[in-house]
Amino acid sequence: MEETTLNQPESNQPGGAPQTGVWGAIARYFDFDFYRVTYRGEVIAGITTFMTMAYILVVNPLILSDAIFVNEAGDLFPQLVTATAVAAAIGTALMAVLAKYPFAMAPGMGMNAYFAYSVVLGLGVDWRVALAAVLVEGIIFILLTVTDVRRHLITAVPDSIKFATTVGIGLFLAYIGLSGAVETGGAGIIVANEATKTGIGSFAQPQSLLAIFGIFLTSLLLVRRVKGALLWGILGTAILGWAFGVASPPQGIVAVPVFPSTLFGQAFLGLASIANWLDFAVIVLVFLFVDIFDTIGTLSAVGNQGGYINTKGELPRANEALFSDAIATTAGAIVGTSTTTTYIESAAGIGEGGRTGFTALVVAALFVLALLFAPVFQAIPAFATAPALVIVGVFMMKSVLKVNWNDMAEAIPAFLTIFLIPLGYSIAAGLSAGIITYPIVKAFQGRASDVPIATWVLAAIFLARYLFITSQVG
Repeated sequence: MEETTLNQPESNQPGGAPQTGVWGAIARYFDFDFYRVTYRGEVIAGITTFMTMAYILVVNPLILSDAIFVNEAGDLFPQLVTATAVAAAIGTALMAVLAKYPFAMAPGMGMNAYFAYSVVLGLGVDWRVALAAVLVEGIIFILLTVTDVRRHLITAVPDSIKFATTVGIGLFLAYIGLSGAVETGGAGIIVANEATKTGIGSFAQPQSLLAIFGIFLTSLLLVRRVKGALLWGILGTAILGWAFGVASPPQGIVAVPVFPSTLFGQAFLGLASIANWLDFAVIVLVFLFVDIFDTIGTLSAVGNQGGYINTKGELPRANEALFSDAIATTAGAIVGTSTTTTYIESAAGIGEGGRTGFTALVVAALFVLALLFAPVFQAIPAFATAPALVIVGVFMMKSVLKVNWNDMAEAIPAFLTIFLIPLGYSIAAGLSAGIITYPIVKAFQGRASDVPIATWVLAAIFLARYLFITSQVG
């Protein structure tokens, strides 16, 4: 997305009115004159960002419901839509008001998959305990943000492992999207195979054909730079599925939002039911590490695009941005969703000219407004979300170029991280392998002094977990 240069407007007021009253105060708070923006431009940018990330209102509830349905009877999808939208609105509004950046937040892709498939379904941890891990991670993130410990924790994870984890998560998401069981309305393009472990499913299944159609539709929209391509791809595939009777159409368009009564506050109950504290600590660490360097990476990327990075390579008000992210994660755990983080899709709004926190306020307001349309989101079948998961995986693959593949001490740990995340069906498996391997191969390379002490400590923690605990995290 190319950066847009805006011309100086005659006025920041709707209709060209002078900057007085509430509108004038808002314009001054967000420095409209400094950034040379108008209300109209900021609103358009906010709508653009929302359109590019609104798919999370469908995908996140579907992923989390796979975990929570194991323990809870009844349809919790409407509650999960509410939890997703509320977490996104809280985080994005905080980013707008505290950091004054046009960055949007929502429950993160990858972390929701780790929550559902690795922790709850893989390890067999109760979903309330998993929410407790997200809550603890958020609180630790808050403490790290107001101290200098965060800087040391970030440097403890080598850059090659950070990049590799992003790539591995992308492959993991694509694998989840393509391997959905057709019996549950999933894509079923990748299926279990006794001889080869996995194989290609039957294209006679309408769900598989519609998922393939959705991938092509979304791809065509993306290459034509259509705003909200992921969302339109989901809706187009779903509508086709409804039309051909492959999935049930929505029972309504608008409804009163459902309060997440089954989910709200369950993280606190989860704290009281932790059975294995070392397993719990590892889960928290994975949530924390991925959240921190995913947030740092996203802030750096969108900060560069928006022209916020100063001559020292720093993002002004970075602590405010990180603090907003940490509070959003904590609030999200309380309302009942996985880790909330800053979205790279914010770059779409920046590309449309969004430069201030008012853009983020528009995004937050749209997430609240979207709660009225929960019946439509609830009717979206799993095969319709497969294209979004695949394309998000494509977006995340570009980080593979940042790994130094010519240095085997960097390449081997990175490869193991990328390889084991999707095939081990666990972000923790890949991250652990990378962090454990990295200092060892560096030491044999004769460059042990290049490895920070904190990295050795992390490697020891992950290694101890595998040596002394027989259960597996994912």
